[in-house]
Amino acid sequence: MNADAQKRAAAARAVEFVQSGMRLGLGTGSTAKYFVELVGERVRAGLDIVAVPTSEATHADAKRCGIPLTTLDETPELDLTVDGADEIAPDLNLIKGGGGALLREKIVAVASARMIVIADQSKWVGALGGFPLPIEVTPFGFAATRRAVEKAIAAIGRPGPLNLRQGKDGHAFVTDGGHWIIDAALGRIDDPEAMAHALAGIPGVMEHGLFVGLAQMAIIGGSDGIKIVERS
Repeated sequence: MNADAQKRAAAARAVEFVQSGMRLGLGTGSTAKYFVELVGERVRAGLDIVAVPTSEATHADAKRCGIPLTTLDETPELDLTVDGADEIAPDLNLIKGGGGALLREKIVAVASARMIVIADQSKWVGALGGFPLPIEVTPFGFAATRRAVEKAIAAIGRPGPLNLRQGKDGHAFVTDGGHWIIDAALGRIDDPEAMAHALAGIPGVMEHGLFVGLAQMAIIGGSDGIKIVERS
């Protein structure tokens, strides 16, 4: 299977965990998009669920697919979130945010009793950090925040280039929440928990793309079929 087929296979397996009556979190990205489409097929066949999307793009996709939508204000506790990832380590810690929705994705994941991450086999890595770590920041005081981020990652021993993400228009990429994203090319993150703690303590950092201890299961589509890994 090519990467798209692997993504769709992983999404199809994840749909098997969706039951009628569930409050469902819908992730963002190319793999999650397949999941949304497959859930939509089941809704049209009679599945009774309500869902919270993690981005404006997913909201539009879910609405197009006929999935009943709610918000975390109306439904603050969810049963399950299914989302993709940019990297998945063997301990099921993740890097997310390549699509720019990391803040809403994390809010929804934390509000869920269970999180399943779905991906093609290229996202399965021995250690996190090959994919640049997205760090969502407020535009106010950007230079000061960037300097604080540099100091924090240097103190942990993982200095690397920090790049302000650019949008298609050549200006700073703006998230659904109106923030900017710094992509930190760290190469390898030996202690994701320490990195997450250091970044979370910086004023101006709204969220970071390290999802530590949130995913209970990973469904990986590969050339040889589906691999399921559960947190021990």
